[in-house]
Amino acid sequence: MKVSVIGTGNMGRAFAARLVQAGHSVGVVGREAAKVAAVASATGAVAVAGAAATEAEVIVLAVPYGNAVEALKALGDGIKGRVVIDISNPLTPDYMGLTIGHTTSAAEEIAKALPGIALVKGFNTVFAEVLASGRKTEGGRDVPAFLASDDVEAKAVASRLAQSIGFAAVDAGGLKNARYLEALAGFNIYLGYGAGLGTAVTPIWLPLAA
Repeated sequence: MKVSVIGTGNMGRAFAARLVQAGHSVGVVGREAAKVAAVASATGAVAVAGAAATEAEVIVLAVPYGNAVEALKALGDGIKGRVVIDISNPLTPDYMGLTIGHTTSAAEEIAKALPGIALVKGFNTVFAEVLASGRKTEGGRDVPAFLASDDVEAKAVASRLAQSIGFAAVDAGGLKNARYLEALAGFNIYLGYGAGLGTAVTPIWLPLAA
């Protein structure tokens, strides 16, 4: 699959690396050419710019929520119709709370600003360390990637992508449910940093024993 990763931070770098390892054709996009080149060199991806990113089947939006709409708009009209996986969370400056929620979500606001894209909320509950390491949970289970979207086809594409890099794709319903996923991510961040559990943790639902 051809994938563009927008973002050169920890999550963007981890995504690029995992996708390349899984055999995908990966392009990296970012505001600073030097950082894009560094991520591309470190991961085996290719540095791409502007509209060229929209040639991909899937675009992974790995930038902070505050920069998300601007980053997508910078790609031009070719973004319309593309599957975009939004991994952002609308975090407060101290990372211990959300700036929006209950009646909307980061994902819904991005979709509202760019109505032509096929937006999927996903991977926002995954720490960069977990994404980069490829580790399983205790017991050998795949880490879940909760995916919410109003576009059934886009969610199916995101599911295949998640499974290809070793995640368990979990259908999290419509895009409205991003409100719950972003809150879940906020709690996970609290557990990792506020409660001192570290970033090698992940939220997961397990069935009870019979």
